[in-house]
Amino acid sequence: MNNNISRPLCLSLIPLLLSACGSGGLLTTVGPDYQTEPLPAPASWQAPQADAAKGQQAHQGDTAELMRWWERFQDPALIRLLSAAEQVSATVADARARIEEARANLVGADAAILPKLDSEFASKRSSSSFGGTPFIWNQFSAGLQSSWEIDLFGGLARQQEAAQSQLESRNASWHDARVAVAVEVADAYLAYRYCEAQVQLLRTDSDSRRESARVAAVAGQSGFRSPGDVALATASAAEGNRTLLQQQAQCERSIKSLVAMTGLAEADLRSLLNGSADQAAKLPTPPAFEIASLPAKVLLQRPDVAAAERDLAEASANIGVQRAKQFPKLSLSGNITPTLQNINGAALMLAQTWAIGPTLSLPMFDAGKRAADVEVAKVQYQAAESRFRAKVRTAVKEVEDALVRLDSTRQRLPQGREAVSGYRANFQALQTLYQSGLGNLLDVETARRNVLASELALEELEQEQVGAWIALYRAAGGGWTDAGESPNPDTAAADPSIPSDTGNTHLYPNQNDMLNGGNS
Repeated sequence: MNNNISRPLCLSLIPLLLSACGSGGLLTTVGPDYQTEPLPAPASWQAPQADAAKGQQAHQGDTAELMRWWERFQDPALIRLLSAAEQVSATVADARARIEEARANLVGADAAILPKLDSEFASKRSSSSFGGTPFIWNQFSAGLQSSWEIDLFGGLARQQEAAQSQLESRNASWHDARVAVAVEVADAYLAYRYCEAQVQLLRTDSDSRRESARVAAVAGQSGFRSPGDVALATASAAEGNRTLLQQQAQCERSIKSLVAMTGLAEADLRSLLNGSADQAAKLPTPPAFEIASLPAKVLLQRPDVAAAERDLAEASANIGVQRAKQFPKLSLSGNITPTLQNINGAALMLAQTWAIGPTLSLPMFDAGKRAADVEVAKVQYQAAESRFRAKVRTAVKEVEDALVRLDSTRQRLPQGREAVSGYRANFQALQTLYQSGLGNLLDVETARRNVLASELALEELEQEQVGAWIALYRAAGGGWTDAGESPNPDTAAADPSIPSDTGNTHLYPNQNDMLNGGNS
């Protein structure tokens, strides 16, 4: 290529060379610089904590520990259900899609700061005539265009900042979705095991009533029991069987719910639930843990709070994006288009076209639209701040609620067990009297109902305790991972469902920033 061509080509590539200098053309960055503030959280928890959890710091100071909290249930069926549910959850899939969308936005924001370089190639054959013999005209051209918007007032930098905050928010929301799905499935599994336990109690009660009815019928035929006692015993047996059938139907509905949540075939699910005789009709046993003494430390572990804080940072950056639109915009562009032409088979001729120069755009009059957009961005920031503070208050409430539930069940369980023991002793005494001919069947049936009610209440109380531990797991932030750490270090590399770059899921690189305040 001769010097006449190479000179404009080099000039057209000036923006690309200038980009290597970074953002040296940046004069100033408009808009507020986002600053972190201490979490609006109380100094300590007001609700008491269970004695069984004393001395155990939440997560042992490591969020990955609570991620493996489910494994310490030592319930293979629960682990399998949790894994299956996460794979088919539409909520998790949507959250994962939003991560990819945010990542694409960040790529676009990064690209906007750098020069753009495009090329084009064209070939054209045409015929022209000026009243005489037509001539054939062949054209072959190749073009190179470059452009670069110089970020004078930091609008593009703010856009990049907003996109980065958005990606971090979407990552945290993905973790929150995973925790929510795990809790939902665990609660459904707990409800099924609780239902099984109720069926077991009701079946035992129904068998006892049926046997009493049989004995009463035999005694009635022999004249040792009145027709009223026989009728009462028969009615009691029918009532017990009706209650049992109703509870069995409830368990069937629980299975249908688990099928919908996990996507497992019903036959496979039933085989999984019934595969271990040790787990059948037995409530899962959660490992105890203690919540950290500082509420702010616990809130740092919650992905929903992290997402809300990153949304606040994004809203702050968007103010700068809109503010920069009120200032001049400078761009530098260049192009070169050499063209080869051939007319009626004559020798090729070369034509050169090139251009390079800056363009300065000055906002003049827009009837106040740009100023209105800035005000909208400021109001959106205030709304994001309100949502963030509301999320923190809700998080504190959820932890306090779970702690209250745990403390309440801890105090009520001994009373429930004592009630069962007392009612059972009373029933056995009255039944012995009745069988010896000294008691009343009505008293026996009343005592039987008291035993059943107390046993069901105790089972419900035990379910409430397990549910409270699960609620505390969710309130404490669940088991979500730190920057770049996969949900399960042993399987993440082979799991295509895990986003490859989760980003920093904590609120700040240094969590003390959130505790003490500081710049982001």
